Amino acid sequence: MSACPSRRSALAYGAGALLATALPGVHAANTAAMPRWPSRTLKLVVGFPGGSSPDLVARTLAEPLAQALGQTVVVDNRVGAGGNIAASAVAHATDGHTLGVMINGNMTIAKLIQPRLNYDPLKDFAPVSLIGTAPLALAAPANAPGTTAQEFFAAAREAGDTWNYATPGVGTVAHIGMELLKGKTGIRPVHVPYAGNPQVINALISGQVQLALLPPAMAAAQARGGKLRIVGITSAGRSALVPEYASLAEAGVKDFHLEIWNAVAAPRSMPPQVVARLSALFAEIARRPEIREKLFQQGWQVTGTTAEGLARRVQSDAQMLGDVIRVHHITAQ
Repeated sequence: MSACPSRRSALAYGAGALLATALPGVHAANTAAMPRWPSRTLKLVVGFPGGSSPDLVARTLAEPLAQALGQTVVVDNRVGAGGNIAASAVAHATDGHTLGVMINGNMTIAKLIQPRLNYDPLKDFAPVSLIGTAPLALAAPANAPGTTAQEFFAAAREAGDTWNYATPGVGTVAHIGMELLKGKTGIRPVHVPYAGNPQVINALISGQVQLALLPPAMAAAQARGGKLRIVGITSAGRSALVPEYASLAEAGVKDFHLEIWNAVAAPRSMPPQVVARLSALFAEIARRPEIREKLFQQGWQVTGTTAEGLARRVQSDAQMLGDVIRVHHITAQ
């Protein structure tokens, strides 16, 4: 995909509209306008299989949500296309009782990666709540050169395009994030996509690839066992998830802060007063100590924002990741 001013304008317009729509919905909350809502079972649609991280988040939220609303809440797994099948189902839902628990890619840059996608995340979703965030860990084989991050990057620069980096697929946050990191550090490894993070880890351990961005808990489990090395974490400072590992910022990589996240979104057709009610409720549920602990154990730092916070995060991430997509002409294959 070539760089396109009109696409940039559309991205800015869509993100701005997303934020503008979210804000009035929250401040104009009036649950009396729809006293019977919810009138039937609610669905939390997830684009990944049972036991996946988004599925676990959805199931953690479903029970307290059902208790708060006095209505049944079911998790509906619609697996495929990197979460886009589920995201499309949420975007086009008109029953007033369908929500989505989604990852950041489905809510920010999906349309830029796949222009023919039948939904536009910046126009077709009403933000509800940013539930949890996590940085990524830059991982390398256990015998990677250098004893510090600076020495590792120096070796990577010297290796040029003879090194490879692995991701769980084209257009993933790990892929876009690595291209961003290349620009920040001057390294030039070649992208090798795999089917998922377990395959990425195997490739790292066997030395088929030299680096990858991985969820921190997954990388730390291998590093603690001596099978991988963590070069640094992509948070602004040390992460509570893996506090023993330094951030890349501490190693001198400036202006590089990358996170994965999950959030709850509604279709744009859902009444603003319902979205406002759900936004406040999800934020409160996520911040409960017992829920916060469950999500932390799943590898998430709880945010639990209202709709405004999620809308702002969607806007900023869509701009940052979108810039990398345009510069490097990244499209789904």
